[in-house]
Amino acid sequence: MNKLLALLLTTLLTACFKIGPDYIRPEIDTPKQWRFAESNVRKNAVNLRWWEQLGDHVLNRLINQSVQGNLDLKIAVANVEQFMGQYGSTRANLFPQIFGAATYAHAQPSGGGGDVLNNGTNNEVDFARLGPSMNWELDIWGQLRRANEAARADLLSKEAIKRAVILSLVSQVAQTYITLRELDKNLEITKNVVNSLEEELRIAKIRFDEGYTSELELEQADSEYQRRSAFIPQYEQQIAITENALSVLLGRNPGPIPRGLSLDELKLPAVPAGLPSDLLAQRPDIQQAEQELIAANARIGVARGQYFPKISLTGGVGQMSTQVATLFAPGANFWAVGSTLLTPIFTAGKIAGQVQSAEAVQKAALANYRRSIISGFREFENALISSNKTKLQKEIQSRRVSAVQSYFNLSRIRYDEGYTAYITVLDSIRQLFDAQIALVQAQSANLTATIGLYRAMGGGWIVQEEKSAQVPKPKNAAFFP
Repeated sequence: MNKLLALLLTTLLTACFKIGPDYIRPEIDTPKQWRFAESNVRKNAVNLRWWEQLGDHVLNRLINQSVQGNLDLKIAVANVEQFMGQYGSTRANLFPQIFGAATYAHAQPSGGGGDVLNNGTNNEVDFARLGPSMNWELDIWGQLRRANEAARADLLSKEAIKRAVILSLVSQVAQTYITLRELDKNLEITKNVVNSLEEELRIAKIRFDEGYTSELELEQADSEYQRRSAFIPQYEQQIAITENALSVLLGRNPGPIPRGLSLDELKLPAVPAGLPSDLLAQRPDIQQAEQELIAANARIGVARGQYFPKISLTGGVGQMSTQVATLFAPGANFWAVGSTLLTPIFTAGKIAGQVQSAEAVQKAALANYRRSIISGFREFENALISSNKTKLQKEIQSRRVSAVQSYFNLSRIRYDEGYTAYITVLDSIRQLFDAQIALVQAQSANLTATIGLYRAMGGGWIVQEEKSAQVPKPKNAAFFP
């Protein structure tokens, strides 16, 4: 009864005491609102599949394919499974470890003294033992529970990395697709301008042959035609490179990419609403940094726990005999219960160095956590101002295209009537081409900036996307054996 009471008291002590500091989330200086917040925002948009607001079913399929096939995501899933196994291995140290053991030896004892196995004779002897043995380190100081706490935080950190990969992947696919549609539009504009210049060159040759124009105007038309024609292979090269980049994101060999809506047809997603404090719960990189801080904090307790004695319970039961033939005979069974205590006396500063190292790692993790939060605020602020200003740029470029189009029409009429030189017509064509390309760039930049807002905010859609796209789940840590 006394032994049972002692064991019960030890167990209670084990459950209520842990060496080392408990984790407390650091105080964060969080802004009350965004500096460049917009009034036209949509609540809860950050938790929706925001790319569906673009209205392009082809893009929706590409994003679904990327989440299913992207190799970086598969690596992240495998890393989670690895750390889940490590967590299971660390957690196992809290429980008794039971092993089956079988021993057999044939020995010639020393003649210089007696031996308990052969009653002091020098005859050769056999020794056999069969049965399970147990070893259980009692976690009186909480060192093992701190190690388990750190391993769990490591696992959650890898889970956050996996979600960060999904967040980055979806954003990259959408932004790369928009870049591809931008290049398609640039190529279309360039081909239209080249066709117009080709017609201008044909007319200039006829007018030159008829003596109505000079060779100077003919060369001007030819020069502009050749200059614009050189843009076609340049855009075709960029389109192929962008298609290959998007193919890699999808987890497949480089190749052509299907198209959906044109850049003009894509709808601008709503600006997501959210407070600065929301980033702490929604951004995977901040979640990762906090879990790394939790793990580093727990490992201080693991290191400090080495100053204290380690107490283990040992035990065994089974069969033991000096002859294999009598191993299972009546009376050959045995049992044993014991305990061991190991405490440091002199380690030449080894434990102190490990504690110092663990505390330094915790300080670095704390700084990294604060830096991740500040970086998150910066990214979202940058995305807000980019979204606002690119929208303004798009409106200005749209008005510029209208003005240059009028300039081109008037210059064409005045040239045909002989009131202006042909160089004015070529100048209007150049300006019209540049204005159209600039408008396409502004449209693309505005869409990309809005996607950057969703990427900077994070969001609850990541977990939903994991389920709908059937992202492989890591195997749970096993209890047996």
